[in-house]
Amino acid sequence: MGVLLRRIRQVPVGGGLSMPERQALSRLDRQGPASASELARREQITAQAMGATLATLQARGLIERRPDPNDGRRAVLSVTPAGHQALEDKRNAQTAMLAQALTAHFTAEELARLGAAAPLLERLGESL
Repeated sequence: MGVLLRRIRQVPVGGGLSMPERQALSRLDRQGPASASELARREQITAQAMGATLATLQARGLIERRPDPNDGRRAVLSVTPAGHQALEDKRNAQTAMLAQALTAHFTAEELARLGAAAPLLERLGESL
């Protein structure tokens, strides 16, 4: 499982994102707007490291920064349409790579066994 996950995460995409950029962007996409300090806490990295990552994402137009409606001293970050597209491009590239590997290197019987195991793997992931 570890090799599979690492290889899927390493799929190159034009204008690709670094791992920290992808993680921050994905978290904002999944969990909604957040402050830089919240993201740093969730990713278990320093505020300085997260700040550098977010600055790059903002410079590329993948996230936007707005004043927090509840606390004017803070900023809230959210994913822009370009950021959503970058994530979608990455997911599509990962899906294409996985589909190509499955069709090129597995028999019909092996594909059926993988298909039968998929619900079990999903249940395992949900139980963690």
